[in-house]
Amino acid sequence: MKNIYEVKSQNIIKSYIIIGLFFIFSIIVIYILTNAFGIYMGYQPGGLGYLGFAFILSGISTFISYYFSDKIVLTISRAKPANKREYFEFYTVVENLCISQGMPMPKLYVINDSAPNAFATGRNNKHSVICATTGILQKLNRTELEGVIGHEISHIKNYDMLLMTVVSVMVGVIALLGDWLIRASWFGGRRRSSENEGGQLGAILVVLGLIFAILAPIVAQLIQLAISRRRELMADAGSVEITRQPEGLISALQKLESDKEPLEAANKATAHLYIVNPFKNNIKGAIGWFSGLFNTHPPIEERIKLLKEML
Repeated sequence: MKNIYEVKSQNIIKSYIIIGLFFIFSIIVIYILTNAFGIYMGYQPGGLGYLGFAFILSGISTFISYYFSDKIVLTISRAKPANKREYFEFYTVVENLCISQGMPMPKLYVINDSAPNAFATGRNNKHSVICATTGILQKLNRTELEGVIGHEISHIKNYDMLLMTVVSVMVGVIALLGDWLIRASWFGGRRRSSENEGGQLGAILVVLGLIFAILAPIVAQLIQLAISRRRELMADAGSVEITRQPEGLISALQKLESDKEPLEAANKATAHLYIVNPFKNNIKGAIGWFSGLFNTHPPIEERIKLLKEML
């Protein structure tokens, strides 16, 4: 048996290790890609201007999506505001847990869909949203609903939306630079100048850059998904810390796993936000292991096993 703080501490350490490796990987890849692109185009040294432009472009687009993320996601999901009179239990569960944590109450929204699921979004504690489907509100009892809401509140407290936005910027920069280098190699445009040729080292960097341009975006996305899965495990532990009832979240996850109805309002852009995979496409065996690398959520069996260790 492990207590809440041991599990949470282990999750934090593993999460920081993955994040640290991701940023080291990003720095190496971006350095190689910018230098390869600069040498290929005939500039010396290495194309820092392209790096700056890539960061600016990705930064602007990500800033806009982050600042308006709650409005964008709620519109895509066709969510409607939830009032206390109509959704009394949902409202009071969130209200009570937020009071216990000394944090402002997020805005509440409901998606009219019988598939049970929920998510949190927003910029920070003062600009946050918790959204639940009508299915999850109907199918879970109050204790189970507290476990789910505790999970979403933990995401808000841990600033997971901010972290995933920063990670998305880095993935976007890598993908953008890789795409530029591949397009340049396909469509030509290299400036041939004896003064700007990088010699043997330059040729090696160009070849290495092309390899990284193909593989790095895939690896970066896999690391991004690994971070997402680790944050889900942290939110599970955070829910137990908030509610002090592992049984509630365990029972809720078991019900969510047994319900095979996919969520119609979900898409690939919003799937990582939900407490469980909204597409319900679980795959078993060796192929399932490989497919699991591309999942936004850890297996529910693993989540339940870790929660049972806290009983």
